[in-house]
Amino acid sequence: MNLRLRALVLGAGMLVGGRVGFAKVCDVKQAGAKGDGTTKDTVAVQRAIDTCSAGKGGTVEVTPGTYLIGPIVLKSNVTLDLQAGATLLGSRDVADYPRQMEMREMWIQPLVSTVGARNVTIHGGGTLDGNGETWWAMARSVKEAGIYKGSNTHPRPMLLLIDHSSHVVVEGITVQNSAMWQIVPYYSDDLVFRRLRILAPQHSPNTDAIDPFASSHILIDHVFSSVGDDNIAIKSGVIDSPGPDSPSHDITITDCEFERGHGLSIGSELSGGAYNIRAERIHFKGTDQGIRIKSNRDRGGQIYGMTFKDITMEDVRTPILISEYYPKVAPEGEVAGAPIGRLTPFFHDFTIENVTATGATNTGYIVGLPESPVKNVVLKHVKISGQKGMIVMYAQVSGEDVSVTSEDGKAVSVAANATWAVTK
Repeated sequence: MNLRLRALVLGAGMLVGGRVGFAKVCDVKQAGAKGDGTTKDTVAVQRAIDTCSAGKGGTVEVTPGTYLIGPIVLKSNVTLDLQAGATLLGSRDVADYPRQMEMREMWIQPLVSTVGARNVTIHGGGTLDGNGETWWAMARSVKEAGIYKGSNTHPRPMLLLIDHSSHVVVEGITVQNSAMWQIVPYYSDDLVFRRLRILAPQHSPNTDAIDPFASSHILIDHVFSSVGDDNIAIKSGVIDSPGPDSPSHDITITDCEFERGHGLSIGSELSGGAYNIRAERIHFKGTDQGIRIKSNRDRGGQIYGMTFKDITMEDVRTPILISEYYPKVAPEGEVAGAPIGRLTPFFHDFTIENVTATGATNTGYIVGLPESPVKNVVLKHVKISGQKGMIVMYAQVSGEDVSVTSEDGKAVSVAANATWAVTK
């Protein structure tokens, strides 16, 4: 069964399970929640979840109101019916978020999480709001002071962490204002994210919309995101990972719209690898990047089997950015190769088809490492216009019907260490 059909069957079955097949219904207000936006309702909401998870499971009803909460944990066989007009609002009290191990590091407990759960649904038209302003201010202050050494030294809570879980559907709600990453599947499988709005202010730090991490068989469909960082970032490891790491694979992204943000990213932390990723019918408007595949010598793996098709972009700064030099884009001039090691990135077998981009600053980069060139990039029916031409280094590119126009008059600059076998 293909991924889309599996996802549709899974979504339909879980909705039936949450609303009909499971007899138990738990109203958070009957469990003691006030929903007045000032009373902390954490204990009452968790009580409703725990009650509904007992036995065969059931539906937790969150009726209209604003429920101020600290971290809560969803359980197996529970549907969270977050109804239109209902908001689960994260507390701004830092003390409400305990330190604990998350994703192999000492972190902070997410606002909402699943851990080792199966058959979980969140739907209903309401809002998950991380209320992240306090955390953003803290992140900015440590960066300005020059003491920021990575997110694990100054951690902030994620909004929704799906940890080692399976058969999860998140559908029809708004997710916004996370302190950090908004939706994070971690070592999870069979997931559906459909008809979501994922929002954060333009300059809110690290507010990625959806970050699949070492996860598989995922459908991301009809998602609108406008955030402060990556619209999607697919990962499978950490910098200088000691391993072992699992890959992210079999991920389909369809019919999405991305406005503010850093685009659709694969990477940069990819020590577990990534493959079989397909994005179709995506519209980018005003993002920093469009299609971005990024890694470096300290965080790479086997990255292959990527297809991007039927993509339109307006005023995207760099429509195509494929680089093994992240956080840089390209080296200056010829550079020496390095020994191939466990974390060397290997980029190969990418197809980019039916892409139109206007108003770019840099039309594109396809840049590999001397010891690990980007191989077999195929461009078909691609039309990009912008201020500066495309740069190709340590890469093998082929294709047909490709038009790159630039104001600087240099459509495509192909280095001597690269090949460009593309017909117009």
